[in-house]
Amino acid sequence: MKDNYIPLRVNRDFGDIISVYFDFFKQNIKNFTNVFVSYNGIFLVGLLITSYLLVSGFIGLIAFESNPNGITGMDTIDQNYYIYLICGGLLFFIIFLLIAILNYSLASGYMVKYVETKTNTFDKKEVWDYVKDQFGNIVLFVLLLIPLYSVFVIVAIILAIIPILGIFVQYALQFFVSAWVGVSFYDMLDKKKGVAEALGEGWRLVSSNFWKSVGVNFILGLLLGILLMITLIVPGIIIGVYTFHVVENDVDYGHSIVTTVIYTISTCLILIILVYGQCLTQFVNGILYYALHEKTYNESTRARIEQIGLKE
Repeated sequence: MKDNYIPLRVNRDFGDIISVYFDFFKQNIKNFTNVFVSYNGIFLVGLLITSYLLVSGFIGLIAFESNPNGITGMDTIDQNYYIYLICGGLLFFIIFLLIAILNYSLASGYMVKYVETKTNTFDKKEVWDYVKDQFGNIVLFVLLLIPLYSVFVIVAIILAIIPILGIFVQYALQFFVSAWVGVSFYDMLDKKKGVAEALGEGWRLVSSNFWKSVGVNFILGLLLGILLMITLIVPGIIIGVYTFHVVENDVDYGHSIVTTVIYTISTCLILIILVYGQCLTQFVNGILYYALHEKTYNESTRARIEQIGLKE
């Protein structure tokens, strides 16, 4: 596998970063998926439960609104549906936050180990151990993102008021923040720095390569979005076809177990695909980080020169 290793510590231009990302994606998709499934098992079960609560609540409310006179104990049942929705929403928020922290870390840790070992045959436990050792910094980093993104939302709302130009500035700012956060996170894990130091280094790398960072996140974000949309076609078709069947055949979906199962599984698949897509997005900033870091510090280039000198 070392012969097939894709060196990431290389100063690359915009087009090369895009190309290398997809080369890395094709080579590592199977191995990383194994890591993803192994450490997300309990959360995937949680997403299934969340999907059941949300689906039960929505279906129940729709059935209730369609035929309130056909349901006994209306007030109690109506309240139960809202409880399903609220519990499902809260559970989804908690699980999504935990999954975001976990997978942001796993994706970054996987790429760091790939660069460190120059192979993708390392044991998945090595990724988890690497992430676990920096768990404190990871949690602090994520907590700092809350005020950061709060400020970004306020600025985005203000920019949205400005016609045309405001929209372009808003998107540029959005992709800049995405690149800054992603590159900083990689720097924190790769160099084992503190959060503040990593954010400062990420800012220097991204701001000095503003358009490359924004462009890479925009193009690859767009392409990954299209890829995810294609993947979502499967659960989308299942939901669409079954909904057509329900409407055409006047199915009592409010009391149908089959309806609940189909919508629950389809919703769960959608949530899992979106979560997995988050990992693929973080790989984008990993490729960007190594390219920008090498451009700035030339560490890999100097190491190769030193090796040549030793051989001579």
